[in-house]
Amino acid sequence: RDSMVVSFLSDKLNSAAWLIRSIEHRRETIYRVVTEVVDIQQEFFEKGRCGLKPMTMKQVAERTGVHESTVSRAVSGKYLQCPQGVFELRYFFSGSSNFSGTDGQEATSEGLKSMIEKLVETEDRTSPMSDRRIAEAILIKGIAVSRRTVAKYREELGIPSSSARRQQK
Repeated sequence: RDSMVVSFLSDKLNSAAWLIRSIEHRRETIYRVVTEVVDIQQEFFEKGRCGLKPMTMKQVAERTGVHESTVSRAVSGKYLQCPQGVFELRYFFSGSSNFSGTDGQEATSEGLKSMIEKLVETEDRTSPMSDRRIAEAILIKGIAVSRRTVAKYREELGIPSSSARRQQK
């Protein structure tokens, strides 16, 4: 009878120790993944959305020494609070909409949207920039983007066309 109690308690103690080790391993993995995200996206934390760099889960997996699916699980349902606000960790991973320029500059779709917003905010209201002029202004910054992409992102941002933004003197 006493040996059954000892065996039962030993099993429960081993299970608890395994659970504690698993939780600690998960915490370490999440910490390493978030540290890499913050390291790669340093410009975002300094400049805001326009500083968001293209980044894939594969890159973070290689840098942390874990599988890509582990990175995916580690960021799933997790949020990061910073001076720019609260963001789901998946926000920092770009999809296929990455843009790169001739001088090595890179931007994500979020970064391009931020550039478009800033250009429209600072434009001359009596002569607003067309989508083509916005694309040319972004090209000056080293990133090639088509007029159609500018139009798509402008519409997603709820920014009216240049003719609708024009104000009389």
